[in-house]
Amino acid sequence: MTHVVVVGAGQAGSACVAKLRNGGFDGDVTLIGAETTPPYQRPPLSKKYLLGDMPLERLLLRPESFYSDNNITLRLGQTVEAVDAAAKTLSVAGEVLRYDHLVLTTGSAPRRLPAAIGGMLDGVYVVRGLADVDAMAPEFAAGRHVLIIGGGYIGLEAAAVAALKGLKVTLVEMADRILQRVACEQTSDFFRELHRTHGVDIREGVGLKELTGEGRIKGAVLSDGSMLEVDFAIVGVGITPETGLAEMAGVALDNGIKTDTSGATSVSGIWAAGDCASFPYQGGRIRLESVPNAIDQAEIVAQNIMGAGLEYSAKPWFWSDQYDVKLQIAGLNTGYDTVMTRAGDKEGAVSFWYYKGDELRAVDAANDPRAYMIGKRLIEAGKSPDKEAVANSETDLKSLLR
Repeated sequence: MTHVVVVGAGQAGSACVAKLRNGGFDGDVTLIGAETTPPYQRPPLSKKYLLGDMPLERLLLRPESFYSDNNITLRLGQTVEAVDAAAKTLSVAGEVLRYDHLVLTTGSAPRRLPAAIGGMLDGVYVVRGLADVDAMAPEFAAGRHVLIIGGGYIGLEAAAVAALKGLKVTLVEMADRILQRVACEQTSDFFRELHRTHGVDIREGVGLKELTGEGRIKGAVLSDGSMLEVDFAIVGVGITPETGLAEMAGVALDNGIKTDTSGATSVSGIWAAGDCASFPYQGGRIRLESVPNAIDQAEIVAQNIMGAGLEYSAKPWFWSDQYDVKLQIAGLNTGYDTVMTRAGDKEGAVSFWYYKGDELRAVDAANDPRAYMIGKRLIEAGKSPDKEAVANSETDLKSLLR
């Protein structure tokens, strides 16, 4: 009987095994995860879960009974130690498992600060898994001072939670502006002002020199020479794809685990999906760190294991929740040269439309779901409305679809 082993019990891994069973696959299915909790949602960790607005049971992607009910062997709290691609075996918890198809949904790991500058001090946290957030949650007491290192979405979301809980928040970003790697100046300006109205001290163009303390963090020295007394710190300086097992199996890498449009890797019988996988896109190659990509790519892999012969066509979209603002992003803004700003129908709603020449590339919509949905449909249809029409709030957005 055919045996599919999926390593990595996150969003992609859970989606893959569910699609196998929902698609009628009747072979053996094993899902292996290093964490002891069944597959759960990660985005709410730095938002509603950290705020205390979402209990653990609501984080779970599926009830634990789903796996046993569908004859899926769920091996939690276990790490794969070795992969032998030639023999089609892997070693886990002292046992050797044979597979016919191996799906790597190993995700990514947060970048940490070097120990030499205090990265290993107690009270220094990253936001990636449930254990990370559970460990830092007791630190969030009103009046304490948190230093957040990194002005990307993870750092800003953590800053929002801390501010809402009454903490003093200082955020440092070594680039010229927050969100510089992922968004236009207009989006950066919008969120900078949002955070400052909530009392967050944002320092751009300022890096961290070192964290200080004996055993536990007590302070920080910044690149401009300023010194802070802080109670704890959160590091949000990006993630790296988990490729160790792929390397062990001799799989080709390229900004993650290199796959083709079907999700297959360079080694027969081994597939990859989610944050760890890079794939062909518009004549190049990308790796998407998003929930929709993890689900869609993993489901394509499951279908192709069953012989569907499908190609994955990514439709990038993302979101971020900060305070009472929901940011929804459609498309990829790479290569843009113009940004058009459109006021929304409601107070405080706004959207930013990215163009390369006359081609619409992406839309950032803040509290403007209508602009997001129209923008997403336009991008997926390959339509690029006139820039001035987009910026004119009198223009009926639906008319742009015609």
